[in-house]
Amino acid sequence: MNRLQYETSPYLLQHAHNPVDWYPWGDEAFEQAKAADKPIIVSIGYSTCHWCHVMERESFEDENVANFMNEHFVNIKVDREERPDIDQIYMEACQAMTGAGGWPLNCFLTPDGRPFYAGTYFPPRPAENRISWPQLLQGMIGAYRNKRDVVDKQADQLINAVKRADTLFVQDDLLETTTKSPLTVAFAQQIFIGLKRNFDREEGGFGSAPKFPGTMNMQFLLTYYYHTKDKVALDHVCFSLDKMIHGGIYDQLGGGFARYATDRAWLIPHFEKMLYDNALLVDVLADVYKLTGETRYKRAIEETLTFIEREMTSPEGGFYSALDADSEGEEGKFYVWSYRELEALLGEELDWFAPLFDVSPEGNWEGNNILWQPKGADGPTIAPEKLAQTKALLLKHRADRIRPGLDDKILFSWNALMCKAYANAYQALGKEKYKLAAVKNIDFLLETFKKEEETGFFHTYKAGEAKYEAFLDDYAYGIDALIAVYETTFNSQYLDKALEMTAFVMANFLDSQHNLFYFTAAKQTDLPIRRKEFYDNATPSGNAVMVENLFRLGLLFGREDLRQQAEVMLLRLQEAIGKYSSSFSRWSRASLNLVFPYREVAVVGPKAFSLGTEIMQHYIPNKVLMASEKQNEAYPVLKDRSKGEDTNIFVCQNYSCQLPVKTWEEMRELMKD
Repeated sequence: MNRLQYETSPYLLQHAHNPVDWYPWGDEAFEQAKAADKPIIVSIGYSTCHWCHVMERESFEDENVANFMNEHFVNIKVDREERPDIDQIYMEACQAMTGAGGWPLNCFLTPDGRPFYAGTYFPPRPAENRISWPQLLQGMIGAYRNKRDVVDKQADQLINAVKRADTLFVQDDLLETTTKSPLTVAFAQQIFIGLKRNFDREEGGFGSAPKFPGTMNMQFLLTYYYHTKDKVALDHVCFSLDKMIHGGIYDQLGGGFARYATDRAWLIPHFEKMLYDNALLVDVLADVYKLTGETRYKRAIEETLTFIEREMTSPEGGFYSALDADSEGEEGKFYVWSYRELEALLGEELDWFAPLFDVSPEGNWEGNNILWQPKGADGPTIAPEKLAQTKALLLKHRADRIRPGLDDKILFSWNALMCKAYANAYQALGKEKYKLAAVKNIDFLLETFKKEEETGFFHTYKAGEAKYEAFLDDYAYGIDALIAVYETTFNSQYLDKALEMTAFVMANFLDSQHNLFYFTAAKQTDLPIRRKEFYDNATPSGNAVMVENLFRLGLLFGREDLRQQAEVMLLRLQEAIGKYSSSFSRWSRASLNLVFPYREVAVVGPKAFSLGTEIMQHYIPNKVLMASEKQNEAYPVLKDRSKGEDTNIFVCQNYSCQLPVKTWEEMRELMKD
C-alpha cells in the first residue's frame, strides 16, 4: 500500500492499493520533487466520480504505467471535496489551457507548484483523437527535461491566467458607496430577461443536455416573482420541478435526486447522489410549497429527507457526502430494472405499473428500465395506498442488491446546506423531526469541527478526526444555517454565533483592497496563490452568500458596517451580474436586497414563538424576523417593542415601525405597502 493508506478520505483510500506511489498533498511531496528535480502530477477527483474510477482501473492500477510515473514524477492524489482550494486553482488552469474541465483532473506541475499542462480523462490507448495517458507521460517528461525554458514560460502564463481570473469580473473604478443604490427594478428585470432566454419551455430547467437542476436560478426566480408578481417566473420553477420529480433524475422508489441528467428530458441520470444537490433542491421545494401549497412538492420533500435520514445521516447527526454512481463496476446498476425482474416481482400488477413508469421489455436505457413518469400528472391515476405498497416492495428488493459506495466523510459546508434545508422544510411542513434534525446537525458542526486551541473551524470530519482549515464556503453556509436555525427555534444563541463567525470571516478572509473575500484564510499557506471564487458552481458562491448574511446580520444587530460591506460587494460585481446572470445567480438574488429593501419583523409577547412559527410558514424573502416573549435591548429589532400584555407584530423598515398588528393576515397587508 502507498502513503494514502494513512488518509481518511474515501477517495484517497480507494487509491491506497494502486502501484502508483501516491503522496497526499503536503510538504513531503513538494520537497521530494525539488530534491529530485522531478515534475509533479496532481490527479484530482472524488469518490463517486465515474470517470475517476475508469482511469484508475485502466491506468493507475497498471504496473507498467505506475512504474513509469514513479520513476519520472512525484505523484499526488487530491480529493477535490476535501481540498476545493487546490481543485479551484488547477481547474482554472485546465480551463485556461483547454477551454474545458472536469474530473478526473490531471495537472502537471513544476516542483514549486506552477501548472504547465492540464487535462481531464486520458485513455490507456489513443482513442477518438485523444492522446493516451502513457503518451502524455512520455511527452511531459521529455518537455520537462529538454525544453525547460518552454515549460517555465508556460507555467508562468498559466499561473498568471489563474491570478487574472480573480479580477476579471470586479469593478475597481467605484466611487464610495452612497445611500442611493444604482441597482433598480430595471436591473432586476434585465437579470430576469437574461435567465428567461435560457428557459427550456418543453422539458423545464435551463439549456439543453446535460441538464443540471439549476437551483440558484430557481431561487432568484422565486424571489423575483414575490416582488414583481410576474407569474412566468413562478410557473417556470414549478414546471421545472415537476419535470424533475417525475423524471429519472429523481429516485422514484427511494426519494432523492441524482446529480444531473445526461439527456434533455431528465430521463437518464448520472446516478451519483450528492448531499449538496439534495439540500439545495429541498430548500427550493420548501419555498415553492410555501408559495403554492401543492402536495406534490410536500411529497418530494418528505421522500427526499427520508432518503437522507435512511442513507446519508451519521449517528452523531452529521450528513455523509455522496453515494456513488457505480455498483459492481457498472454505472446505475443498483437503480435500474430488467423487465423480467419486475414481471417476477409484480405479476399482474405490472399491467398498471409499466405504463405509469415507462417500463417495457426492451427497456428505456441500455436494455434496462429507469423508472420515471414521462406523462407526469397526466399519467394513469393509481390509488395512493396501492402505489405506496408497490414502491415499498420494490425498494425492499432493491435493498438486497450490492449497494453503491458511500462517501462517508462529513463536510462542514455541505452539512450547513442540508441543515438549512431541514430548517426550511420544518417551516414549510411543520414536522417536528425536521427541526430536531436541523438543531442536532448545527450543534454537531459547532462542537465537532471547532478548533480546540484557536478560533475557527475545520472543513472535514471522518473517523473521529476533523482536519483542514475551513474555507469561505464553510463559514458562509454555516452563518446562513445558523440564521435559519434561529428562525426555526428562536434561540438567540444561534444568532450570536452567526455574528461571531462573521467577525472571524471579516478578520481572516477579507481582501480589504477590493472588499471581497478570499476562498482561503490568511493563515493557510500551502498553495501557490490565494484565490477568490465568484461563480455559482454546483454550490452557491461563498461571496454571494456572505452578501446576504451581511445584509441580514447588519439589520438584526444594527451593524451599518456589515450592511455597507454587503452593498460594496454587490456593486463590485454589478456589471458581471447583469451580463452573466446564469453564472451569478446567487449574486442576482442578493442584488434584489438593494432593489426591494428588507423589512424587520419583530414578534413580541407571550405567544411570540407560535406566531413567529406561523409567519415562517410563508415565503417572505425580504425580511428578517425575531420573536421573543419580551422586548430585548440587545437586539435593535426587539428594542422598545413592548405593547401591553398581548402578542404584537411590528413591521419596520430601517427600524421605523408601523403600528403593531396581531395576526399574520394583518402583517401580510402591511408588507404589501
